[in-house]
Amino acid sequence: MGHLQTLKPEHRDLLSRLGRGPVGMPEPSDPRARAGRQEILEILFSPEEAALAARMPVAPAGLDSIARRVGIPAEELRPRLDAMADKGIVMDLPNPNGGETKYLLSPPVVGFFEYSMMRATDTVPKKRMAEALNAYTHGDPTFAREAFGHETLLGRALVHETALGKDDLPDVLDWERATSIVEEARSISITLCYCRHKAEHLGTQCDAPVESCMGFNLGADFLVRRGFARAVDRAEAMDVLTASREAGLVQLADNVRSRPTYICNCCGCCCGQLQAINEFDLPAVNPSAFQPTSDLDRCKGCGRCSRACPISAITMVPKRSPARRKSKLMPVIDADRCIGCGVCVDSCLAKAMSMERRPKRPYVPATALERIVRMAIERGRLPDLLFDAGASRGSRFLNGVVHALCALPPIDKAVASDQVRSRFVRFALNGIRVPK
Repeated sequence: MGHLQTLKPEHRDLLSRLGRGPVGMPEPSDPRARAGRQEILEILFSPEEAALAARMPVAPAGLDSIARRVGIPAEELRPRLDAMADKGIVMDLPNPNGGETKYLLSPPVVGFFEYSMMRATDTVPKKRMAEALNAYTHGDPTFAREAFGHETLLGRALVHETALGKDDLPDVLDWERATSIVEEARSISITLCYCRHKAEHLGTQCDAPVESCMGFNLGADFLVRRGFARAVDRAEAMDVLTASREAGLVQLADNVRSRPTYICNCCGCCCGQLQAINEFDLPAVNPSAFQPTSDLDRCKGCGRCSRACPISAITMVPKRSPARRKSKLMPVIDADRCIGCGVCVDSCLAKAMSMERRPKRPYVPATALERIVRMAIERGRLPDLLFDAGASRGSRFLNGVVHALCALPPIDKAVASDQVRSRFVRFALNGIRVPK
């Protein structure tokens, strides 16, 4: 990685624009991490692409709307946006009902960080990119706090269905099951795990399968259309789920109840979300509605559960027993750290571990828009989402924001009102439809 130099004005403007979205790229204090951030931008964005990206709206917008905003004729703008979509720095979202295609600037995560390492070969220099990503995301906790240091998280854990007892299965909601997400998906893709592919170029990869990340519906359509993934049928997707569970991997999904766009099969050694827990002690994953418990009478003290846990939430401690000269090891589970994945249960040969319902089910946003609204409030960026320097908004978007705002608890409504003191927000927070 090269020496730290002055950022080009176009890349500074791009950083400012990314800072108005759900996840930005804040400046770290560590010099090597700062150099990594600069390297990422220079690899992925030419100065011309950075200048265009810096002027794109926060919310998805049609070609004509973006053309008016950036002052470039639509017929000239379209091929430029398509070229950026081929690199994954812009997402194109065709309307399935035949309407206009929307374009969206990809965020760093889940976005152009991942897309940069989803293909085995392309114009991105993989080793250089892997080193830059590693320096920026692991050099200090700045980016980890930006992406994972807030209440509303990007990903959620799916409990291994094999770890549940027969009595629990009927109570598991469809959106809590990896198999149901696959069964209900309109289209499915599979691609290289960004994290393990990056680790491969750093020389730190583990033996878990590399082609293991699944996309669904619009997400899958984009990945396949732009060559980041291949389309698969349900049978192959189910095989990937089964093989990943048997390999002791954690299944992390999009943190929404309706139409999640991905499931990743993750290891504690490579996964960025799990590493944020292990390295920076951040609650980076929304836990499942289950947590493990141990039957100490059946437990053999072998420690398999502790070694299998991807985030070190299980500690083996000695326990004195009558008439025994040596202490027996027993597992102690850190319930606050545990993400409820069920990997420990599947690893226990003595069948001493089981999953039970948490006393309180962790909240999962209903839709992607609700998650984005919550993330914007927590980061103080609600004005950017709503008004975005005067960019026009369609009624469908505004109605979606109204529903998301009205679903907030009272304390978050108060924060939203403080951030944006406007007639629109006052109506929205009172649950009243915005007048025409």
